[in-house]
Amino acid sequence: MESNDKLDRIVEARMKLKRRFEEKMVNTPSMSDQLVGPNRARGTGPTNRHGMPQVPVGQTVTTKWPVLDLGYQPAIPLDKWQLNIDGEVNNPVRLKWADFMELPQVEDTSDFHCVTTWSRLDVPWVGVRFMDLAALVDPKGTATHIMCYGYDGYSTNVTLEEALKPDVLLVHTADGQPLTKEHGGPVRMITPQLYAWKGSKWIKRIEFMASNRLGFWEERGYSDTAYPWRNDRYS
Repeated sequence: MESNDKLDRIVEARMKLKRRFEEKMVNTPSMSDQLVGPNRARGTGPTNRHGMPQVPVGQTVTTKWPVLDLGYQPAIPLDKWQLNIDGEVNNPVRLKWADFMELPQVEDTSDFHCVTTWSRLDVPWVGVRFMDLAALVDPKGTATHIMCYGYDGYSTNVTLEEALKPDVLLVHTADGQPLTKEHGGPVRMITPQLYAWKGSKWIKRIEFMASNRLGFWEERGYSDTAYPWRNDRYS
């Protein structure tokens, strides 16, 4: 009964968040840019799952999955891994692995666009929707952005209207296998409608913020917004 009550609370909070941010989500470039006209989304191929060209401008499709990091790949045993979610929220939480796996698990397929000009298409993922994590902690009305932190010292900022999209996940499985250390396992965030640096590998903390603050690469000249179909790589 307690498990069902918890799920009901998450679903109710999820719908509340959806209503609160729905208009902002619909108006983000990766949803609102058109295939023709002055605000044309730039890219090639058939339209993808949210109406953009499948391959954004400047990208090359690969079947490989290149490894990119800050030069350090932390090894985090599952019994040591934890995720802290805090900041501008009413119910901050600290999730251990078992807690994370008890949350609603979703299977989704999406594309992965790296700022270094490669794209990996149709990647099958399993994980937890960011929206469900947000529903769990109940963001305050003042919350506008999040900062994600990795065990490797990495950080990256995302607006809430981007983070709350249904294809933004914290994933533990890719291609039918547990996410490897090289690719950010045991858990990383994915942001299919933004360049992939906006999804922290080895994620350990999500801070809800009342205003924007730049993350690791954003402070070093990368775009704050990171829209692939606008070739929005650098500031």
